[in-house]
Amino acid sequence: MTPEQKMKALVICVALAALTATALGQLPDKTRTPNVANEGINKSLAQQIGAGRGDALTPNSSAFIIARDPFRAIRRGRQLFQRKHLRSEGAGPLSGDGVGDINVNLALGAGLADSCAACHGRPRGSAGFGGDVVTRPDSRDSPHLFGLGLREMLADEITADLRAIRARAISEAVAQQCAVTRRLNSKGIHYGSITAYPNGAVDTSEIEGVDADLRVKPFFAHGGTISIREFIVGAWNDEMGLQAVDPDLTAAAAGNRIITPSGMVLDGSIDKIKPAPAATALDDPDMDGVANEIPVSLVDFMEFYLLNYFTPAIYEQNTQTAIGRRIFEKIGCAVCHVPDLTINRDRRVAEVESLYDTERGIFNNLFATAIPLFNSINDGSGWPAIKRPRFGRFVVKNIFTDFKRHDLGPNFYERNFDGTIRQEFLTRPLWGVGTTAPYGHDGRSVNLTEVILRHGGEAQEAQQEFRRLPYPLRSKLLDFLNTLILFPPDDTASNLDPGDRSAPGFPQFKHGSIKLTVLFNDPTDVE
Repeated sequence: MTPEQKMKALVICVALAALTATALGQLPDKTRTPNVANEGINKSLAQQIGAGRGDALTPNSSAFIIARDPFRAIRRGRQLFQRKHLRSEGAGPLSGDGVGDINVNLALGAGLADSCAACHGRPRGSAGFGGDVVTRPDSRDSPHLFGLGLREMLADEITADLRAIRARAISEAVAQQCAVTRRLNSKGIHYGSITAYPNGAVDTSEIEGVDADLRVKPFFAHGGTISIREFIVGAWNDEMGLQAVDPDLTAAAAGNRIITPSGMVLDGSIDKIKPAPAATALDDPDMDGVANEIPVSLVDFMEFYLLNYFTPAIYEQNTQTAIGRRIFEKIGCAVCHVPDLTINRDRRVAEVESLYDTERGIFNNLFATAIPLFNSINDGSGWPAIKRPRFGRFVVKNIFTDFKRHDLGPNFYERNFDGTIRQEFLTRPLWGVGTTAPYGHDGRSVNLTEVILRHGGEAQEAQQEFRRLPYPLRSKLLDFLNTLILFPPDDTASNLDPGDRSAPGFPQFKHGSIKLTVLFNDPTDVE
């Protein structure tokens, strides 16, 4: 049976989805906090850890589940994201218990949360937005994590393109014994130029929007981290006081080249990789008496979940929003907020497209369609087939970013605790922008109009064009931006769980959801 046939067959059997309780923003562990409503995570932390990392022949290990039961792996990562961690599991205290030199250790201002969803939980049940931390004097808002894996892949491919151009320029300069200048272009985006010399030296002074090493860093407002894995291990430590054990980051930080279970290449010989806070399962860096607080299997599940996390939705499109989009492009917004970008090698196992649909979107006028992106391979082991990503091309629509840093003028400048001023920030992807107010990396702009008018510097001309727009045209542009939305996966009907308006208790029950349970090898074994 092909993946498409299996998906269709499973959709027919959506009644199995009722076996899984609806999940909310943060979730308690039902094995610790049983309740009449039957809400919460079904598996204990020990059950989620399972048999450790193992391999594709080690049942209940992260490598086995990711390879053979990937939708369970995604769901388990999601439950970990929502899990409320306990002090007995090592949660807290803050780095240095909140005492130290915040000029050099920004984690002191990160705050203390008991789950990932405490900062990334809006809309409910999503890997969304909502938190605010004082890692800078003017604070930083927590961004949503929709489409995070696509951002990692795009940034990594752009990096590879730019570095390949540099390598060719050096080879040509050496062969021709003269200086060679090459433009740095990738995916239709211009990153300046480099000049290579016969002695192998490279002039990087004309590079635009990225560091001199040409590594595109897609995470954090200023572009500070290259991988999902580093991002989540850092967040567990800084925001929750939980130290992860991760041999992948430890090896890469030591200069080795590794490939994570989600397929991300980390090469410490060419990139600076931050090591995991705990080098071994016996380490207790925060000296709270709990070691191995986040075993490597949990890091694997969380990375795989965020690699495959849903893209934002598109709300109702009409003549007015179509005009608004054309205005957006005409006044120059799309110069930096590039609408669509193509991934050459997609490492995900599925795509979920969520669109406005008043008929099938029975609760919030949105309907999600899960689309398989894997091939099943029988390895003859007797275990379920391996579900391997197809590694095909994928057009990332409506992302609206160029993965470059820009100087948008003093209105966006950011004070640091050490007295310096940060002037450049990554172009924020606009997908989801219609539902993520307030705006700016610091949350200081209360609506879309204000954050657009806040633009200056490199965006001054586009800002002035927006300011000059007659009110009706400005409204159309804003109407378009407001169709780029986030959504609650547990409240959005889908081809996996379409819901039923006529069911008793609707809409508290049977409102539909993106229910990955029906795609498990064993849907009766719920997460």
